[in-house]
Amino acid sequence: MDDWVYFAGLYPSKFEAYCAVMWIEADERIRGTIPCSVVQVYQTQKGKYGVRFRKTG
Repeated sequence: MDDWVYFAGLYPSKFEAYCAVMWIEADERIRGTIPCSVVQVYQTQKGKYGVRFRKTG
């Protein structure tokens, strides 16, 4: 099953989207809320970047 959750907002650069990924991963470690997840940076057709994640466990 490929159920992605899309993080709110799009970013003009891949760097900014990657910073959001780091924030999500740090939050997971601190809270232990989503212990096993895949987090990705993706690019839209219009050239902006977004963040999506899914539970793997």
